[in-house]
Formats: sequence, C-alpha cells, structure tokens
Amino acid sequence: MSLFQDKYDVVVVGGGHAGSEAAAAAANMGMKTLLITMSLQNIAQMSCNPAMGGIAKGQIVREIDALGGYSGIVSDNSAIQFKMLNVSKGPAMWSPRCQSDRMRFAETWRLMLEGTPNLDFYQEMVSSVLIEDNKIVGVKTNLGIEIKAKTVVLTNGTFLNGLIHIGEKQFGGGRAGESASFGITEDLVKAGFESGRMKTGTPPRVDGRSLDYSKMEEQPGDKNPQKFSYLHSTKPLEKQRSCYMTYTSPEVHDLLREGFDRSPMFNGRIKSIGPRYCPSIEDKINRFADKERHQIFVEPEGWNTVEVYVNGFSTSLPEEVQFKALRSVAGFENVKFFRAGYAIEYDYFPPTQLKHTLETKLVDGLFFAGQINGTTGYEEAAAQGLMAGINAALKVQDKDPFILKRNEAYIGVLIDDLITKGTEEPYRMFTSRAEYRTLLRQDNADFRLTSKAFEIGLAKEERLKRMEYKKDASDNFVQFFRETSVKPAEANPILKENGSDLMKQPDKMFKVFSRPQLDFDAILKFKDVDEYIKENNLDKEIVDQAFIQVKYSGYIEKEKSNADKLTRLEDVKIPENFDYDKIKSMSFEAKEKLKKIRPVTISQASRISGVAPSDISILLIHMGR
Repeated sequence: MSLFQDKYDVVVVGGGHAGSEAAAAAANMGMKTLLITMSLQNIAQMSCNPAMGGIAKGQIVREIDALGGYSGIVSDNSAIQFKMLNVSKGPAMWSPRCQSDRMRFAETWRLMLEGTPNLDFYQEMVSSVLIEDNKIVGVKTNLGIEIKAKTVVLTNGTFLNGLIHIGEKQFGGGRAGESASFGITEDLVKAGFESGRMKTGTPPRVDGRSLDYSKMEEQPGDKNPQKFSYLHSTKPLEKQRSCYMTYTSPEVHDLLREGFDRSPMFNGRIKSIGPRYCPSIEDKINRFADKERHQIFVEPEGWNTVEVYVNGFSTSLPEEVQFKALRSVAGFENVKFFRAGYAIEYDYFPPTQLKHTLETKLVDGLFFAGQINGTTGYEEAAAQGLMAGINAALKVQDKDPFILKRNEAYIGVLIDDLITKGTEEPYRMFTSRAEYRTLLRQDNADFRLTSKAFEIGLAKEERLKRMEYKKDASDNFVQFFRETSVKPAEANPILKENGSDLMKQPDKMFKVFSRPQLDFDAILKFKDVDEYIKENNLDKEIVDQAFIQVKYSGYIEKEKSNADKLTRLEDVKIPENFDYDKIKSMSFEAKEKLKKIRPVTISQASRISGVAPSDISILLIHMGR
C-alpha cells in the first residue's frame, strides 16, 4: 500500500517562507494540499537575520496580510521590537519593521499551518519532478515514493545543490546543520530549463552574555509601536527588547584583510554573484576602502535566548579570522561564538522562464517561488509563495489567474520585474523600484487588495468587513475636512507656530491642512478635529489614513492619472503566438528579447531591457493598432 494513494491538487516542495505561504494559500482556497519539507522542525526558519519588514519589505508584508496570508500575523505574534522606518519622509516611504523571536516565529508558523484545513505534511527530500508531455504530474522522493499532483510549487530556497563556504573549507548544505537537496536541478535542465548559480551569506551568531553593551549605542523600538496585520486578533507590543549599534574600525579592517588570500570570494572558489545590497564585510571594506568604519547592528534572537545576530558582519572568511577581527569591535572584546559566518552557493532558475502567475512556460502546472527565482529576503519569498499558491489553486479550479499590476502592489512590481527583466544577482525590493509608490503605501494595502483576495476565496469575511469599516470611517473623516470651515482666530496661532502664512478669512479644513508646513501633530491641535476623533472613536490607523489622503491628495491624484495611462497599455494584449520574425524593421535585439520573454501585453513589452520605444511603435503598427 502506498503512503499517498490520492492525487493532490497542490504539492508544495520546501517549507521556508515561500513554501509556507504557498501551502497556506492553496489549502485556504479549498485545495487538497501537501507540504513536503526535509525538516518539519525547521518550517519557516529564519535562516539569516531575525527580523521581518524594512524599507519596501514592510509594504510587502502588509500586502501579504491584506491578501489573507500568514506572514503579518506570525510577525506580530513573535515580535520583540517594532519600528516604523523613514518616518521623517513622506508616507510613501514609511516602512514597518519588526525584530522577531526566531524560535517563536517558526513555532507560530508551524502551529498556524497545522491548524489550516486541507493541508497535509510529509518530511523527506524530493529528488525528482515527474513530467509527462510537458505537464507536471507529481514528484518523487529520495525513498522512491511517487506523489501524484495536479500542480506543483517548487520553493527550494538555497538548498538546490547548496554548497557552504567557510574560508578554504567547503561542504554541501542548504544552510548550517542541514543537507543540500539533489536531483531537481538535473531534472529541470533535462526538461529544457536554464539554470544558474547565486550566492548569499550570513554573519556569525554570538553569545550575548559575552558582550559589553555599555560600549554600544542602544537602538530601542518605537514609543508607540504599531503592528503588521490589519486584523484585530493581533496586538501591538506592550514591552520591547532593544537592539544595539557599534562600528568596525581600521584595525578590524586590517585583521580581516589578513584572511583575504583564504577568502572563497577573493580566491575564485566562489564564482556566483552575491546580493549587491547586502554585501559581506570583506566585500564592504574592499569596495569602500575609503571608509574607516561600518555599522554593526547587534540584534537579539528572541525574548529569552542569549544568542545574538551580528547584522552587518556577513562573512565567509576563515573562522579564526572572523573571531580575531570581531574581538576588535567595540563591545565584542570578549565575544564567544555560537557559530561562524558562512557563504552559500545554490542553484536558481532565471525567472524570465515564468509567466506572471509564476507558472513555468515550459511545464504546465509547475510553479516556482522564492530564491529559486533569484530573489533574496523572507518577504520577497513569502510574497511569491502566496501568489504561486493562489494561482496553483485557481489553475486546478480552471479559473482566471490572479495577477497584480505594478500600480496595484509592490508584489506586482516584484513579479513583473522578475518576469520581464530577469535578474543576474539576488533581487531585493526597494521603494525606488515602484513607479507608483505614493499609491502603494503600507497604510492602504488592505484598501488595494483585500476585496480582490475575498473574491478569489482567500481573504475571509472578517477581514473584508474590517477593511470596509476602516475605509468608510476614513472617507467620512476626509469629507468632514472638505465640508468644515476653520476661522483665522483658531488657525493662525497654529499656522504661526509652524511657519505657515496666516489666514485672512475662513477656509475649508481640507485646503488649510494640505499646507506642507502642517504635520499630523499640528492638525490634531484643531479643536474640531480632536472632537470629531473622540466622538467617532477613531483609532490611529483611521486617523493617519485620513490625514494622508488630505496631505498628499495632489500627489495621489497625479499618480492615479499616470496609472490609468499604464492600464490602457496593459489592456493591449499581444497574441500568444505572435511571430516577431515577420517584423523586418524591428531591431534584432528587441526581437530576441521579445521571443524569449513572450510578453503578454504592450505595457510589459515596453519594460523589457533592450526594447526601445521605436520597437513598441513598430509592434503596435503590425498588430493593427
């Protein structure tokens, strides 16, 4: 008798952030789902830093939550510190970030998944994907067990032929203490996929009891911490743990340089490309030789553990070099190691081989999500996993795919960048990658996405009602500003205090409050505003939402107009089997790129590197437009 007699709707391979979100999404949409992972004890493990969110990444976590994913809820329930980054800038740049309890984070994920209906688990290595007539039919495990499936989502992280480097030593592994995964890459290459190698790294973990925090700068959380999830079921932190900051020095840099001849990054042992925006400490002192110091963030791994993450000191240098150099950092003079830092190389598949649903173009029913697509970061992986799980479920039900546009979500920007432009280095999301970041704020992700998720059966009614209440309340508050006048006698003292021109006659609050000199605190000083908030029992989330709509209405309307123009191009579909070779006047490079990527719309085609505006004009003419 076989362990698995029935065919699954969705099989998810890999239990990291992408795999966990994919499995949860598919199961919550009613699909019979199986999550296969090499270690059930390490589901949703934080392989690198113990934190969620950050610049642009926090927006992604909010979007995952708005769609009905788990990452925001798990983050809130396992946080030890919360910060809103970039608060000195406009709200389009505000980015939530939380420090997490690493063990509690993984435990919370595991328990939430175990409480999800329709979801089964199995612990073993998947060594082969089963393909028949260019269609996925299942997977095969290391024990030779075949598991039949209608769709498969691969979320293998850094495990595909993973190779760990510490100095001149190297050994197979997907991360410290866990073996690599073999077989899948070879199967996919045989099926016609193009593969490559990427590299990432992680810093040493140390014993916090051996550190002298008096020599470091304390980095506390926000005085009034917020949270990620829009649901009322999670609560903001009532107490927090501080992080700390210290610095390297010329002495530290000299000690590190002593090991460069044994560094796998410099001696040619590592040939793959690492993340540009999270370089190793040896890369930083080599590329920025003029800088005498670099920041080191000292981050606790949880509420009760003494383990500490040394953020900013990612390295693959020999362990004795790491130790000697780190002991020269202020506060680390007596440091004790829990484990050394290391670099890891792994297989990935250029994401231009995917559709916007994250389904592969070559094999029907096969989806890729996470670092297998060349991305870096928990948040980027989780977002892809969620979208792959959703689209796998929709495919099984023979329903229209779920695709987010660039003006609808950072998730849409992320996936479009990967599919359209590809990536030759680990991709990381930034706010600068989004053309419409004033629309894609962290505060309004539920307005943008929750109703869409409800329509496809993922977001629950509780979430939809919460969003509708928030939207009605904030819209009513904005309307109050449009209808209510303020007199010079009340306004002028506040205007003078904030360096704004005085009023000579009454005017509507909406116009007065849109002045750039008035911040949110200044608006709260107006008596009618304060009374309205109290009478209607408005929480900070609703108040902030209304204030943003007033303060940035001009920018928001301009971006909406630009987004509408983009949408018109998105509506111009390119025939699936369009023959680009027939267009004689188009550049050779444009033809090659268009034939390889096979864009679905004119808008997508216009974003492909090497495709010029003139090529788009020629394409439109040949399409009869």
